[in-house]
Amino acid sequence: MAKPLADLLTQKNVLLADGATGTNFFNMGLLSGDAPELWNEDEPEKVATLHRRFIESGADIILTNTFGGNRNRLKLHKAQDRARELNEKAAKIARIEADKADKTVLVAGSVGPTGELFEPLGELTHESAVESFTEQMLGLKDGGADVLWIETMSAREEIEAASEAARNTGMEYVFTASFDTAGRTMMGIPPAELIDIAAKMEPSPCAVGANCGVGATDLLFSVLDMTAAPKANIAVVAKANCGVPRISGDQVIYTGTPELMGDYAKLAMDAGATIIGGCCGTSFEHLAAMRVAIDEHTKGERPALDEVVAKTGELVNQISKAGIDGDSTSSSRRRGRKRG
Repeated sequence: MAKPLADLLTQKNVLLADGATGTNFFNMGLLSGDAPELWNEDEPEKVATLHRRFIESGADIILTNTFGGNRNRLKLHKAQDRARELNEKAAKIARIEADKADKTVLVAGSVGPTGELFEPLGELTHESAVESFTEQMLGLKDGGADVLWIETMSAREEIEAASEAARNTGMEYVFTASFDTAGRTMMGIPPAELIDIAAKMEPSPCAVGANCGVGATDLLFSVLDMTAAPKANIAVVAKANCGVPRISGDQVIYTGTPELMGDYAKLAMDAGATIIGGCCGTSFEHLAAMRVAIDEHTKGERPALDEVVAKTGELVNQISKAGIDGDSTSSSRRRGRKRG
C-alpha cells in the first residue's frame, strides 16, 4: 500500500494542513443551507481558488470539498445518487491545484459523518455505513486523492465503519474526532481512547487526532491527552477552530487572530502533534501565520496546561480545568477520572 502521508511526514517531520472550507466558502458566496459539495460542479473555480490560496499560504495538505459527500448527507439535497461522481469531481479539482505547486502537496479526501445515529439509537447499521463510506471513498480515489481523511467523528461505531471502508480501498487513512462535550466527543469518547481504537486496527491509520471542537485551547488539551502515553506508530493531528465562535447578527465570527493561531501551532508541536492545521474560521492569513510559526519553531518541552491557557485563551469546557497544576500528563489523567 502506498504511504504518501507517512513518507512526507518522514521527510518534513511536521506538516501543515489547510484551514476552513465552509466558512471561507460563505465569504465566496455560499448560502446557508446550500451543499458545498454541489459547488464541485456548479462553482469549480471557486473550489480551486480555495485550494490554491491555501497552498500559497503554505499548506502541505489540502482537504477536498467533500465533508458532507456521503449519500446520507447528500440526500438532503436530492443528490444521494451522485455521491461517487461528486467526490471524484472534488478530488480532481484539488489534484490539479496540488500538482501545480512547486513542492509536494497531498490531497486528502475529506470524509465527514453521515449525520445519522447507529442502531439501537437510530436506524443506521454498520453494513450500510460501510457501504456509504466506501462509495464516497472510491470516488475520492478515482479523482486522485492521496489519503483518506475521516474527520469530525463522535461515535466509535462510525469511526470503525469509516475506517473499515478506508481499508477496503487500500488507501492510507487518517481519522479525527471533535472533543466538544466536556472534553469528550458528543458520544462520550475521551481523547486518549482514540489512540487505543486506532492501535487495534489493521492496518492502523497513519494518524489520528482532534479537529473542530470549541477552540484552540480545548483542542490542545485533547492533544495533550492523546500524547501523554504514546502508543503504536501513529502520528497525531491538531486541526483547531480559529478561536471561539461568537454570534453577530446573522454571522458567526471566529475570534482567533493570526498571532493566536501561530502560538497555537507552536504549542501543538510542543504537545506532540505532527500534522497541524486549522478548522472553522481559519483563513488564508491565519494559515500563513501558522506556516511561519512551524518553520521558525523548534519543538520544546510539553507545555503545562496553564501555559496553554495563557497563550491561547480560557477553556470553553470549564470542566476540563479540574486538576490544572502545570503537569500536563498528570492533570490530563485526573481530568479523565473526574469525568467518569
